[in-house]
Amino acid sequence: MCLINFHLHNHPNYKLIIAANRDEFYARPTARAHFWEDYPTVLAGRDLMQMGTWLGITKAGRFAALTNYRDPSMEQQGKISRGEIVTDYLTSELTPQEYLQLLRKQKDNYVGFNVLVGNSEMIYYYNNIQDEISPIAKGTHALSNHFLNTPWPKVTKGRQMLQEYVQQHNKVQMDDLFDIISDAEEADDDALPETGVGIELERKLSPLFIRTADYGTRSSTVLLIDRNHQVTFVERTYRKGNFEKENQFTFQIK
Repeated sequence: MCLINFHLHNHPNYKLIIAANRDEFYARPTARAHFWEDYPTVLAGRDLMQMGTWLGITKAGRFAALTNYRDPSMEQQGKISRGEIVTDYLTSELTPQEYLQLLRKQKDNYVGFNVLVGNSEMIYYYNNIQDEISPIAKGTHALSNHFLNTPWPKVTKGRQMLQEYVQQHNKVQMDDLFDIISDAEEADDDALPETGVGIELERKLSPLFIRTADYGTRSSTVLLIDRNHQVTFVERTYRKGNFEKENQFTFQIK
């Protein structure tokens, strides 16, 4: 998952609004969002290589999402798949704080990551670079492959578009949120971050929606939790940047 735009509270009808993209190599085998057979309360897509996930929610309202921290110099060999971080939280009964304290003790087992864990009432943020556990303030936020709300072009743009939208609309339309995260405009070179991948790749990775020859946005997810505790989860999947399928799920938090 490489871009998570979200709005927490401060809205008349929704406790949580999420519009997120997962970017990955096209060849990596992936299952679309579904309720898992081995954990029937978990709704999420699934990485079929390591069997973890990047974003999910449970029937009890537990939510988690993860992005990688972009740094090519980080050693990858021998590290545990970061996808298990989301899975472990969703399938546990620990509070967000308890889970993140436990994760903190194991932080060096993983390459750089950012994770959001919580529910519709409170979300906590943690990454294993800064190594700080922080509650998320009410309002609009965005997370990509650096720290929360780092002013990369895609983060600033996605956050601003979502903030303006939720301020102007009491009723959220799914297509409108998907339009936000479908923005494929590349940023100007002078606004690009320097993350060690070179200017050409920085340029290709700068849009909210990424499309390259072998890597790009594989799925987009819109997740809403309203004030009556109803969850609406819509996933759109893509094949090499082209729309493939939409799945929608609705349920009441138990």
